[in-house]
Order: sequence, then structure tokens, then C-alpha cells
Amino acid sequence: MHNSAQSSHARFSWRRLYALCLKETKQITRDPSSALIAIVIPLTLLFIFGYGINLDSSKLNIGILTNQQSQPAQELVYTFTNSPYINATISDNRQLLIDKMQAGQIRGIVVIPVNFAELLARQDTTAPIQVITDGSEPNTANFVQAYTKGVWQIWLQQQAISKGIDTTPLIEIEPRYWFNPAAISQHYIIPGAVTIIITVVGAILTSLVIAREWERGTMEALLSTQITRTELLLSKLIPYQVLGSFVMILCMIVTVFVLGVPYRGSLWILGGITSLFLATALGMGLLISTLTRNQFNAAMISLNAAFLPAIMLSGFVFEIDSMPIFIQVVTYFIPARYFVSSLQTLFLAGDIPLILMLDMWLLIVSAIFFIGLTALATRRRLD
Repeated sequence: MHNSAQSSHARFSWRRLYALCLKETKQITRDPSSALIAIVIPLTLLFIFGYGINLDSSKLNIGILTNQQSQPAQELVYTFTNSPYINATISDNRQLLIDKMQAGQIRGIVVIPVNFAELLARQDTTAPIQVITDGSEPNTANFVQAYTKGVWQIWLQQQAISKGIDTTPLIEIEPRYWFNPAAISQHYIIPGAVTIIITVVGAILTSLVIAREWERGTMEALLSTQITRTELLLSKLIPYQVLGSFVMILCMIVTVFVLGVPYRGSLWILGGITSLFLATALGMGLLISTLTRNQFNAAMISLNAAFLPAIMLSGFVFEIDSMPIFIQVVTYFIPARYFVSSLQTLFLAGDIPLILMLDMWLLIVSAIFFIGLTALATRRRLD
């Protein structure tokens, strides 16, 4: 069923666009789900990522199996117990420590052998210790291994000093962390979390917009007027662009002033890149909404097409370089990858034109692509 020829040749009208934007804004403010998605969910996600997710390991629970009570063994145990990074559980019962590790109460076991002192006293051999770690959590197991090696090196230096041996190394390594000097994982995680939040607001919220019009029957009323395709799309994009910008400002305030993540980049560049990513996310959401015309289906498709790829394939959680080659190629088609890259650069390093300009151009291309597809898919037809 086609509309009248008069309406199909109507010209663009700023007055109609203003009225449509006003209508859409009133729908946003009167819809409780909009406030939920625009305010409650972003704040909840920020605090979850800010306080609930931590890739750092401040203090490890480690069991120390003391099969010998010699002075060297006791000095080694003392070194472990005095480490600020280790919470040691000392026991001579091997099965007890194994049970604790299986129950998750400790993350590793350091075994001091029965002949530790004898091996240490001999000149032709070494005195090894055994480290048993919980391999079900590889990251924590690596921490256990690294911390144990560190304590072992400190103990060896103490033993050498007590014997009057010069322990000054020929080469001394002084590590320095650029862009994140304190090596705090939240400073890396939270910019990625902001990407997830903007994806939720941009793609998932707008995926329901046109589908809701069809389900409520208001789309027929709109198509019966002289509204043009451009006016229809802009009336859906502009209010949600403003809403997304408000959410970004809210996220920045909480991130910097509440969570304490430093921001080193330009706010103007941040605003430009955010606008480009919002345009991409909004275009994707409107495209899904236009094709499905059903809110439930639109929400499910946007969840799989926008939200999950933003988490899994953007480099926010998993390092892209460690992915299989085929998956690495797929990530180039995920707009969230470029927004994550831009936010992490702006937060941690500041304005680096080589990275930011490339991300901006790719976001421009993706925004044109999705909005263009939405325009092609939008028809002034009821069938």
C-alpha cells in the first residue's frame, strides 16, 4: 500500500523536524525504560567495573609446607610471612594444604623439602623448593609463581649478605610503566566499560524506536502525513544523540571524580569521537529496528550484533593480538574496537594524533555505512 503522490514528493521541513524531535523527546522522558537504560544501567555498570572487577592481585593466600624445621628453612618461611603481597598459611600437613587449595582457600603451595638444609650446605648442588599452583585460574597461578620467585630471590640475597658475599648485580633492572605508572587495572578497564555503556544506550535503546512505532500503530499515522524519510530518520537520531551525549558526560563525571581515573586527553576530541561512535551505534540500532519491526526481536538482535561484540571483540576484555587470525580480521568490522582504542588513548596517554585520527576516520566510515543502510531500508510503505 503506497501513500499519496502528494506526500511522496514533499520537501524537507525544519518545522516538521522540530515537531518530530519534540514528540520523540517527550516519549523518551515519559518512558521509564529510557531512564533505566540511560541512567541506572550506566551507573551500575561503571561501579561494577570500577569496584567489582580487578585484575590486580594485592595479596595472595599461599600455603607453606614445612617438612624441615632447620634454621635456613625457618628463615625462608619468615621471608614469606613478611612479604606484603603474601598471606601465608604454614603447616607440616601436606594433605591439609592440598584440601585448602582444592577448596579455594589458598592459591598455591610452597614445599620446602626434607633435606633443604643439607642440600643448601653442599657446594656441588642446589636446594630447590617446589611451587604447586591452582591452574584453574592461570592469571592467579602466574602471580603465585612470580611472587614466589621474588621472595626466593630476596632470601638468597639475605643469605649471601649474612655470609659476607657481595650481591651487587652487574645489571640492575628498573621497570617503568608508561601511561599507567601505578599499573592499576581499573584505569585500563573503565574506559572500555564506557564503550559498553554507550553501546547499550546507542544500539539497544534505539533498536526499539521504530519497532515500537510499528507495534503501537503510530507509524501508519506518521506515514499518512507529508513527513519525508530524512525527517523521520533525523527525528530518531537527534534526540538519542543528545541522550547519548548526556550519558557520556555522566560517565566522565563518575569516572574521573568518583572512581579516580585520570583523564589526559582533549575534551573536544573526546566529544567528537563520542559523537561519531554514537552515530554508528544509533545507525546500527535504527537499522535493526527498521528491518525487524518487533521490539523483542530487535532487542535480541542488537544484543548479539552490538553488545556482545563490543565486549568480546573490541579489545576491552581480551587482547586482540592473542586472538586467532580469523577473529582478528573480524574485529576490524567492530566499531567498538576503535572507540575503545580512542578512549584508552585519551585516558591513559593523552592526544596521540596517529591513533586518534585513524580511529576517527574508521568511525566516520562505519557511521556513514549504518546510517546509509538505514536510509535505504526505510520505505514509505505499510507492507
